[in-house]
Amino acid sequence: MGGTSQKKKKERQEETVKDFISWFEIPAINFQQAVDFYNRIFKIDMETQFDGNYAMAFFPAEQGIGGAIVTGPNSIPGIIGPLLYLNAGKDLNRILNRVEAAGGRIVMTKTLINPESGYFAIFIDSEGNKLALHSKE
Repeated sequence: MGGTSQKKKKERQEETVKDFISWFEIPAINFQQAVDFYNRIFKIDMETQFDGNYAMAFFPAEQGIGGAIVTGPNSIPGIIGPLLYLNAGKDLNRILNRVEAAGGRIVMTKTLINPESGYFAIFIDSEGNKLALHSKE
């Protein structure tokens, strides 16, 4: 009988998920415009890949969660749906201050969540996607 209890405990441990996001994709109609937007606000150079009807530009991530700008069938930008929070490093204003010059629009300026969680801001990217930035300071 003790084996059954141990088996259930082991199953619960295996079901525990550490990170609830494993990958993200930000849809784009004008692929190059979207890539330029994110390259500009984050000061990065995204690697791109073209595969038939799809194109992807990858956010550089050596560790942690990765993602990409994607264009192709059923990749439709929008402001309705889940809200993705992008890590803005130490102070999100560093990136938020580049949003409008890169062709985006700020919806909510830097706002305190609480002292433990830090700050967030919401913006619309060059393709019309609503996203957020997050930082501890």
